[in-house]
Amino acid sequence: MKKQDITFGIHAVEAVLKHSPERVIEMWVQAGRDDQRLTRLLQMAAEYGVSVQTSARKVLDEKSDNGQHQGVLARVKAVKQLNDNDLLALLDKIEVEKTETPFLLILDGVTDPHNLGACLRNADAAGVHGVIVPRDNSVGLTPTVSKVACGAAEVVPLFQVTNLARTMKSLQDKGVWIVGAAGEADSDLYKTDLKGSLAIAMGAEDKGLRRLTREGCDSIASIPMSGSVSSLNVSVASGICLFEAVRQRLS
Repeated sequence: MKKQDITFGIHAVEAVLKHSPERVIEMWVQAGRDDQRLTRLLQMAAEYGVSVQTSARKVLDEKSDNGQHQGVLARVKAVKQLNDNDLLALLDKIEVEKTETPFLLILDGVTDPHNLGACLRNADAAGVHGVIVPRDNSVGLTPTVSKVACGAAEVVPLFQVTNLARTMKSLQDKGVWIVGAAGEADSDLYKTDLKGSLAIAMGAEDKGLRRLTREGCDSIASIPMSGSVSSLNVSVASGICLFEAVRQRLS
């Protein structure tokens, strides 16, 4: 397991400073950059005693593998990888507190870091308690994921589980209803009950839900499509499904 990571981009670095300042080892900022957002980050870094170095843009490009760093980059302690036990602990906590019903997002084999980052951002905006991904054949928390997530990667738990089908059964044993999204499903998403303890399962970018994942769902629903496009990007589809659940839960 990595002991350290690189985080870049204004939102991503700000999120680490805001939520986990103890993880920040040092920061680099681009020489000559002088804007209000960067000034705010420097103030936060000073407040938490974080060392800041000024570097040429080329140095930041190299450290971020030519990512869109927006003139700021941080070396941070790697976040703890959450697993099945952490997920069950979260559900137990929700059950004890009795203030909310579980609301989860399952991503089956999403390998594009941009898609995972966008899904984490959707999940944060929708109030999801956690995102579940299989440990194998799926992207984890990378610098690009954190950058695209715009801070959501720091607040939405990402659970990397060994056996997704087994984890789904554990969720069902805890009373969580699992709705899978599939374009060929007969049931309409907007006619599906999404109000109770819920996990929405989304498939990979090109293959959709795997057979075992699909069979493990309690129901399957599709997003009505009126145009000639046959499918949506997984991050777009997850946003639609999550916010339909939000609409129903608030009504």
